[in-house]
Amino acid sequence: MADLYERLGVARGADEAAIKKAYRKLAKELHPDRNKDNPKAADRFAEVTQAYDLLSDKDKRAQYDRGEIDEQGNPKFAGFGGGGARSGGFRAGPGGFEFSTDGADMGDIFEGLFGGGRGGGFGGFGGFAGGQRRPARGADVAYRLAVPFEDAAALKPQRVTLGSGKTIDLKLSPGVESGTQMRLAGQGEPGPGGSGDAIVTIEIQPHRFFRRDGDDIRLDLPITLREAVLGGSVKVPTVDGAVMLTVPKGSSSGKTLRLKGKGFHKRDGSRGDQFVTLRIDIPTDDAALRSFVEGWDDGAGRNPRAGLGV
Repeated sequence: MADLYERLGVARGADEAAIKKAYRKLAKELHPDRNKDNPKAADRFAEVTQAYDLLSDKDKRAQYDRGEIDEQGNPKFAGFGGGGARSGGFRAGPGGFEFSTDGADMGDIFEGLFGGGRGGGFGGFGGFAGGQRRPARGADVAYRLAVPFEDAAALKPQRVTLGSGKTIDLKLSPGVESGTQMRLAGQGEPGPGGSGDAIVTIEIQPHRFFRRDGDDIRLDLPITLREAVLGGSVKVPTVDGAVMLTVPKGSSSGKTLRLKGKGFHKRDGSRGDQFVTLRIDIPTDDAALRSFVEGWDDGAGRNPRAGLGV
């Protein structure tokens, strides 16, 4: 089995930003919703998610780099760690998302085994000669939450039903995107050293007419020929509800207008914009329009393609 760095396609010394970027790219490519006919993609998605869960935790990454835990997060010194470490893939979960349990947090176990600031024992290994090992926490639980496009843009709270049956209203953070992970402390599985955490991975659903462009939103807006020629106010959908937009007189298809502050919320507290591209919708069979155009010289032979050299 490939090591955690190979799964994500990053070097062993990669920084947090590189690891996060690599995971988000792979998560989008391998997402089960995009690969319904490819079961291997779902397995690979689970592998890269597990790799990211371990490498994004500084303590666990350090333990892995020192060879103290394996790719599942389990200690390599079987016989000293507490039982109950588990791993697993994604499976159907309540509330329309999926979840899996990963290995129990072994940080506390190794702190007892290898000293952690306490003296005693064979070569400084606390726990062999008088050092007291702290009990292990319960396992973390990973969830994957599908969030509607408009809700993500407007930061509307999402209701999550945990594996325990507990329901939590999750507040989305500014800058949220697919692959963003949110940690709910103490909402994982119980253990002698306390409960683990719930780790929620956000997956923003595509929209039927909105498109995300960084923190901005783009929309193609159909308008009539009359609205394009004469101008006027038209109603435009936004993630916050419909607003009125002024179309300038003589607008051509492809003209883009901006609605300020109607995009996604940014991490700095500001908000992106919505860009509206006008698309003139010509009726397929309008006798009056056809008769008008046949008798119109359109500026005495004006060539709108002259700038293209044709």
